Amino acid sequence: MPGSIEPLDLVGVQVPYHFRCPISLELMRDPVTVSTGQTYDRTSIESWVATGNTTCPVTRAPLPDFTLIPNHTLRRLIQDWCVANQAFGIERIPTPKQPAEPTMVRSLLNQASSVSNPFQSRLSALRRLKGLARDSDKNRSVISSHNAREILISIVFSDMGSGSSELNQEALALLVMFQLTESQCASIASDSNKVIYLSQLLFHSSIEVRVNSASLIEIVLAGTRSSDLRAQISNVDEIFEGVADILKNLNSYPRALKTSIRALFALCLVKQTRHKAVQAGAAETLIDRLADLDKCDAERALATIELLCRIPSGCSAFAAHALTVPLLVKTILKISDRATEYAAGALMALCSESEQSQRDAVSAGVLTQLLLLVQSDCTDRAKRKAQMLLKLLRDSWSEDSIGNSDDFAKFACSEVVPF
Repeated sequence: MPGSIEPLDLVGVQVPYHFRCPISLELMRDPVTVSTGQTYDRTSIESWVATGNTTCPVTRAPLPDFTLIPNHTLRRLIQDWCVANQAFGIERIPTPKQPAEPTMVRSLLNQASSVSNPFQSRLSALRRLKGLARDSDKNRSVISSHNAREILISIVFSDMGSGSSELNQEALALLVMFQLTESQCASIASDSNKVIYLSQLLFHSSIEVRVNSASLIEIVLAGTRSSDLRAQISNVDEIFEGVADILKNLNSYPRALKTSIRALFALCLVKQTRHKAVQAGAAETLIDRLADLDKCDAERALATIELLCRIPSGCSAFAAHALTVPLLVKTILKISDRATEYAAGALMALCSESEQSQRDAVSAGVLTQLLLLVQSDCTDRAKRKAQMLLKLLRDSWSEDSIGNSDDFAKFACSEVVPF
């Protein structure tokens, strides 16, 4: 919707003054009234207060409290005005969802955590909290400030011996919406029973449970500084198998694809257990899924490919896939500087180990890609990898492909500084 004054003025619509936020001067989407009686758009007044201001922007009177009362009457008038001006391309503002009140959040958390409460009552509280958390970052911040993460961790891992109940599953779905502290991650990583329990959930009949389990594993790995604890998690065979299976078979679910890529990358950062990813079929699946990924996930997938190419079994698995080298060559300069660097690194590892990979790279047109790369604004690391790869492949070019290339002679024969 054209929320700012400029586009509304361009179509010749005069925005009523009292529909504009006094701070942003834009059409209000969620008008709220402060203690002085002045009305502002919620996001604008929240930003005003968040920067340390304690006065009303219009009256300059002190704000004795920061309670924001929704101005439903004004919001309905604005919505009616938008509908009346639809002919000018103005869309009706949606009815905003009300933010979570701290007292309500506290009550719901108490209701969910009390083992003396009926099962359905606890389940209902968790579902209401999940709905609030999905609505906005602010709601998640309010929920998190009430010790929610510790409460949820306790519920997720309660009664592990009797399997996973709806209560555990709802708590898990809510928990993965928050970042955990280092101590919370360490408490999970250091408990082998909790790690095994999460690995079992990776094979649950519910897709959501499987994806949430992979998400929590990634959160814990990313939040744990101890290399020993990260290795303890990645040493569980079922975790690699479960994550790789999600990546392979649930690619039609966008969140499953994103979460499994993140989890696999976090697991492969542990050098001593990378071979488990290869054994679980991650190499083949990464290549098969590469074209389905958005920029950020493609970068993470390519980084994972480069990591796995650093071990012999990984190189062999990628070299055995007919599409590996052509896809890596095609990726250079196509996605991002980071993606280019990772692709060049993976190609360097593969071509160092396999003459067939060298021939495949040549056939895929790697010469042109590498020459463009070394003359681009890409990272120095990427350029150094490209120069090393040019030098490695110097004997693999056909004379036709390099006969008229002065650039090839310049870069393939130059001294290369190791990266």
